[in-house]
Amino acid sequence: MDTIKIKNILTRNSYIKYGLTLIAGLFLGWLLFGGSDSNRMTEHRHVYEEGVEQLWTCSMHPQIKQDKLGKCPICGMDLIPLKTTGKAGGAIAANAIQLSEEAAALANVQTTKVSRKNPMKEISLYGTIQADERLLQSQTSHVSGRIEKLFINFTGENVRQGQTMATVYSPELLNAQQELLEAVKMKSVQPALVQAAREKLRLWKLSDEQISEIEKSGEVVSLVEIKANTSGVVMSKKVSQGDYVSQGNVLFDIVNLSQVWAMFDAYEIDLPFLKIGDKVEFALQALPGKTFTGNISFIDPILDKTTRTAKVRVETLNQEMLLKPEMYADAVIKAPLQQYNSEIIIPKSAVLWTGKRSIVYVKQPGMDSPVFTFREVELGPFLGDSYVVVSGVKDGEEIVTNGVFSIDASAQLEGKRSMMNEEVSSMIN
Repeated sequence: MDTIKIKNILTRNSYIKYGLTLIAGLFLGWLLFGGSDSNRMTEHRHVYEEGVEQLWTCSMHPQIKQDKLGKCPICGMDLIPLKTTGKAGGAIAANAIQLSEEAAALANVQTTKVSRKNPMKEISLYGTIQADERLLQSQTSHVSGRIEKLFINFTGENVRQGQTMATVYSPELLNAQQELLEAVKMKSVQPALVQAAREKLRLWKLSDEQISEIEKSGEVVSLVEIKANTSGVVMSKKVSQGDYVSQGNVLFDIVNLSQVWAMFDAYEIDLPFLKIGDKVEFALQALPGKTFTGNISFIDPILDKTTRTAKVRVETLNQEMLLKPEMYADAVIKAPLQQYNSEIIIPKSAVLWTGKRSIVYVKQPGMDSPVFTFREVELGPFLGDSYVVVSGVKDGEEIVTNGVFSIDASAQLEGKRSMMNEEVSSMIN
């Protein structure tokens, strides 16, 4: 029994010994490391107690910014110092984003200094070649009768002025010639009748030579010739051989293509920059490598309600007859924007557009590492590859022209003002 008691006492002593050893180890650890958090906070205070006020933020909620150490009001995590940059060691502004040199290079961030220029707007127009309506003539029948012979058998045929296009048998013309012959017989008694008969035949487009021939021969002409009033191309043929026609009926439409129109559709946003007299250079899909020039002679005052475009007419010579109606044409007009002279021009790639707002990022000068400031701008006309800036940036400022989306994405992740974050509220206690 005594032996058993001795063993129990030894066992209890061993437990006590192990317990004391554990307590001693914990106490020693606390002495060595227990004050580290406090020390780090003290170090933070020391490092950032420089000439500027230190701000504190949450690593999980960067929109939180406070002027003293504490805990995040959203998640309860300890706040960390807001990183500083620049030669003066100032805190980054709420609407600015800092990138390391490596991050900027990886995102291929490129910048350029803006400057004032005299802008030139490049306007692209699309349209077709059309006949000059002023050179379109309708060939009519001067007498009533039957088409005895057609010398023009298809549309598109070329004709020259004075060329016979058809012959017409006309009883009315026969009677008028008989009246002339009868008047000639009574010329000595009633000379006025001869003059009246001649005038009647002239109204039916008989020439003085034809009338004199009738008087000399004493024979009537059974057929009257319909001669082309102008040179050009037959655009339409409205009769066939054997048809009966009345005086004034249209037989053919003829157009002279020595001068044509290029009819373009201009969008309403481009109309303020177009004016009559502007020089236009255009090309045809059917004639690659060739360019043609003309001047704007007319701008339609009424827009097409479906396409929201207005017709712009350009007149051009066509002596070589290369331009044919309904050919597709592409034009480029370089219109000077005199009302925007000496305005700032920025590349298209520099602008982020949300539908309502236009945004650029301006590089902050004098910083140790790249810092870019969010800036809203008011844009003027679009110039094809650039914009006129009405307000928002100054001459000489450096803006981001490549890598804008990467910078904006970084600002978005940090909870700062960005393309998607129109307003960022800072919680400061």
